[in-house]
Amino acid sequence: MNTSHIAIDTLARLIEEAFDGDPSHSLLANLHDLREEDWTVTLGEGARSVADILEHVGWSKWMYEDYAFGSASMRGDQPPLLPEGGAHSRPHEELLIWLTEGHRRWLASVRALADDSELDRERLTNWGERLPTRDIIRIMIAHDFYHAGEINHLRALLQKTDRWPYD
Repeated sequence: MNTSHIAIDTLARLIEEAFDGDPSHSLLANLHDLREEDWTVTLGEGARSVADILEHVGWSKWMYEDYAFGSASMRGDQPPLLPEGGAHSRPHEELLIWLTEGHRRWLASVRALADDSELDRERLTNWGERLPTRDIIRIMIAHDFYHAGEINHLRALLQKTDRWPYD
């Protein structure tokens, strides 16, 4: 029986880094300089605000956790995954609490894996495919960093700071 937990611990650290551990590149780090009015603005033909992006990230955390580690009973078009009243996103503080709770659940499920051999076990995704656990975790780490960059760029455009520091 494999009792190593080294890979799981490493992946858990990367999950933390992507969400809020890296002071420059994490998802939450890219929210620090947002002004209140930046949360819900869309630019040009764009349809996604920062709040909408965070809704999507939170939705993914809740869904991936439920399908890979839970009962696979959540539906993407029903609460708690949708804001009330047909809104695109929850109010600022409520959104952060909901997002953080989804992250907490996701990370706890990864940390609860018995040993590194569990990373090879195929698990269900919310789109119905089965993937090795390590691939699902990798997707979610990349997902946080991807949307952190998207938020960073959107913020820079909104605040007219979209340039390199050395320019």
